Amino acid sequence: MRPFINMLILKRCLTLGFMACAVASLSATTSDAQQRPGKRTPVEAPRGRAVPVAPLSSSASSSTAKAEDAKSSALPESVEADVSTRNVAVTSSFTGTEIVVFGSIHNSRQTSAESGVYDVVVVVEGIPGKVTARKKDRVGGIWLNTRSATFEEVPSYYAIASTRPLDEIASEATLIGYELGFDHVRMTPAALSNVTKPATAKDAKDKAAPQPEQRLPAAELRDFRNSVIRLKKKDGLYVQEDYSVAFIGKSLFRAAVALPANVPVGPFETRVYLFRQERLLSQYNVRIKMEREGLERLTHSFAHEKPLAYGLLTVLLAMLAGLAASTIFSKSSH
Repeated sequence: MRPFINMLILKRCLTLGFMACAVASLSATTSDAQQRPGKRTPVEAPRGRAVPVAPLSSSASSSTAKAEDAKSSALPESVEADVSTRNVAVTSSFTGTEIVVFGSIHNSRQTSAESGVYDVVVVVEGIPGKVTARKKDRVGGIWLNTRSATFEEVPSYYAIASTRPLDEIASEATLIGYELGFDHVRMTPAALSNVTKPATAKDAKDKAAPQPEQRLPAAELRDFRNSVIRLKKKDGLYVQEDYSVAFIGKSLFRAAVALPANVPVGPFETRVYLFRQERLLSQYNVRIKMEREGLERLTHSFAHEKPLAYGLLTVLLAMLAGLAASTIFSKSSH
């Protein structure tokens, strides 16, 4: 009897021991989980982002009396900006809109808006795409496309506003590096541009005639580039306005950029540059979203996702409209 009781006591002790170990292990795991941070919930992206710029070199003052002034003047200036609306809705009644870009300068050193210590350049750039420019020549009394140049990564819209003319704000190297101004807009020539040179009108009409291909000379490529910019400016898609960025105080500034009705739909990148004495101090980027809405969006989606059904429906509506017009005019004639 006694061995049986001892076995029960031993079994009960082992059970209690396992339970104690399990509780201790569970408490340790819970404590470790409380101390260790879990998976963080995604944070909403900020309205804009500051782009780092190489810091300017500054010489330290040797005078101990002006140590505090030197410390305060060594604080780097930076710019932050935003736009009046970050979402632009394009409907059937869209006739264009105006975007107001505003911002402020941190650690500003100018005492008033008229001081002119800083220069601000605002660039609004549309979605890039491919553009082909063609040149017509008279061949045998017929005007034909004889030369063409294709550019890639061409901004669909490009507007630049500044406090002064760009050549007075920054050096040519800076303008080229940051693609500021019409002369430095990003236009990457295609690997090969077609150059058609038919010898006679008969060869020009004959599609099977061999057409040589060669790279365009740099001067001719520059002419095509200038032609693209000229046509974009004529359509109101490339705009440059000097003295259109105004300071409201010693640190606040604003600029208005107009988006025409024919602007291509898509995302827009807004870049704000802060200059002082021809040196770039800070850059800030903001994104604008332009989307179709309402009937315009439904029609566009239907036409691109189901082109065959869209074409048949268009033909059917045209036939119904023609029949309705014919019926109305036939009744009015009687």
